[in-house]
Amino acid sequence: MRIKLSFHIKLFLCLVAFSCVLLTLIGVYTYYQLDAQLHRDLGARAQVQAREIALIPSLVTAVENNDTQYIATLMKKIRASSDASYIVIGDSHTMHLYHSEHPEQLGKPMVGGDNKEVLQGKSIISIRKGGIGISLRSKAPIVDGNNQVVGIVSVGYLKSHIDSLNARTLTQIVASVVLLLMALFVFSWLLSKNLKRQMFSLEPKEIALLVRQQKALLEAIYEGVIAIDPQLRIITINHAARELLDLRQPANNLMGQHIGEIIQSQPDFFATAQLGHDTHDEVCRFNHVRVIASRVRIMQEDELQGWVISFRDKNDINTLSSQLSQVKRYADNLRIMRHEQLNWTATLAGLLHMQRYDEAIRYVEAQSEGAQEILDFISQRFSSAALCGLLLGKYSSAREKGIELRFDPACQLRQIPAVLNETELMSIIGNLLDNAFDATLRCAAPHEAVELYINDSSNELVIEVADRGTGIAPQVRDTLFEQGVTTKDKGDHGIGLHLVASHVAQAHGSIEVSDNDPHGAIFSLFIPKA
Repeated sequence: MRIKLSFHIKLFLCLVAFSCVLLTLIGVYTYYQLDAQLHRDLGARAQVQAREIALIPSLVTAVENNDTQYIATLMKKIRASSDASYIVIGDSHTMHLYHSEHPEQLGKPMVGGDNKEVLQGKSIISIRKGGIGISLRSKAPIVDGNNQVVGIVSVGYLKSHIDSLNARTLTQIVASVVLLLMALFVFSWLLSKNLKRQMFSLEPKEIALLVRQQKALLEAIYEGVIAIDPQLRIITINHAARELLDLRQPANNLMGQHIGEIIQSQPDFFATAQLGHDTHDEVCRFNHVRVIASRVRIMQEDELQGWVISFRDKNDINTLSSQLSQVKRYADNLRIMRHEQLNWTATLAGLLHMQRYDEAIRYVEAQSEGAQEILDFISQRFSSAALCGLLLGKYSSAREKGIELRFDPACQLRQIPAVLNETELMSIIGNLLDNAFDATLRCAAPHEAVELYINDSSNELVIEVADRGTGIAPQVRDTLFEQGVTTKDKGDHGIGLHLVASHVAQAHGSIEVSDNDPHGAIFSLFIPKA
């Protein structure tokens, strides 16, 4: 069974393993460097001692006379102050005249095979196996007054002595490596635990998945979202924010820039005094766009890490409000039709209850004649059931208000253009009729009819609504379709015509507005079928 280790355990083991290998290599390299340095130092020390001994005049005379007794007495004092493993004196025939460790070697030849150069007057350093083992030694010639080599001085350090020195050095190195490993062990553990805490105990794969999910989530959000750090630098920004603010640069180019360089807000949404608290649904202006913005602090362990700003176009809220108002008007139309139907039914029930059958029949014929005629006209001329319901509702609503909604005999709509959906078409016609009714009601009674023309017989859909109301004031004629512009005195207005213009523009259509003699206005819409 395969054991799956967590990230911080893997990191800890990798750090420990790497540290062990690294410190081992450093230890081995240091040991060999110190060993080489020790050999150089001991060789130089042996050479200095050998040369100094060879220059002693009394020793030169004793060697010439083979006075081993004097040589032994002289060398005993020197040996006592030397740290060498041995000191050997030989004659010109490489025969032992003195050996500090093995006096029995007197008269025996010196071994090692490195005496030839010394007898030629040279001082050497070599590693050879002598009479008492392998050693690092230096040999110097003993020269008389005639510059003739009369003997040899050999000062050496046994390999066992050198190994003991290296052992002490190695022990120090190993102790240092162990201490460093312990320190690195503790450091690696603490580092891995700290990383685990900062990563919220998540694995790298889980973090990568979260990052991808966050990126996808930000791009899927309809609202603009920007995250900034404590220095007000942009951390992340989604596509909706760049689109709302009309930022042409790629998201990567915006990262790290100060938010004040990207967004000019009124009032100052990023002022220091404002950043100390969260805010929700605050109306302000970002660059050229009126938005509804929220700002929330990012806190970690009571420490501020930055802010998240979300915002949406204020016009979208107004548009949604207008669409909800349109739905409400549909409901009102149905309520009116139901109210009229209840009144009609109650009247008919009363006549039947009083057994006035002839009057009941005449009442039914009188009421149904007009209703059936308009019902037949609408159902035959318009293929959309929802549009038929809207027109019937508007017709009944107009009658209740004392206004006649008059349909042009040439009206027909066989198919809604592909560039419009049914909801948008109903929004256009409903808003135009509501505006016409309102303009008509602002005139004195009796109210004149509102005329409606819808026709798709050509290559475009033509919609025309004419009223004989108060008309359009000159001061709002040029800005009539802008949001918030209205000729009404009170209420939540200025949205309907803006919504109409938006739908027509999306369908690549056009709108014409003209005066209707002697007073009133005519709205003509032309929407291409393709």
